Amino acid sequence: MNTTTRIDGSTARITPHGEIDYDTLPSLRAAAAALPPGVTEVIWDLHDTVFMDVAGLHLLLEQQADPHRETSAMNLARQPLGLLDLTEEIAPTPGLARLRSTMGSDAAAA
Repeated sequence: MNTTTRIDGSTARITPHGEIDYDTLPSLRAAAAALPPGVTEVIWDLHDTVFMDVAGLHLLLEQQADPHRETSAMNLARQPLGLLDLTEEIAPTPGLARLRSTMGSDAAAA
């Protein structure tokens, strides 16, 4: 999986290019782990991710649980957004609710 990471001050924007599944999860975790300690906000820009399975949920929720960084997601395509909706309906979790609250109107842009 290719990712693009841009850092502007204390904010990093990580953009995965392709599908998010268990095969690509290690490289996405590595991209987040490689961020400098001064990064306190991470934005996952999913405009180039048209498919995400439960591995994407794991990634976003574990990133959301990091007490040292604020995590948000934006530009979710229809399928990843549908997966979040379904998960929220079946098994609501505080981490998912916090993540959803940060998505704003950019979530359905793709």
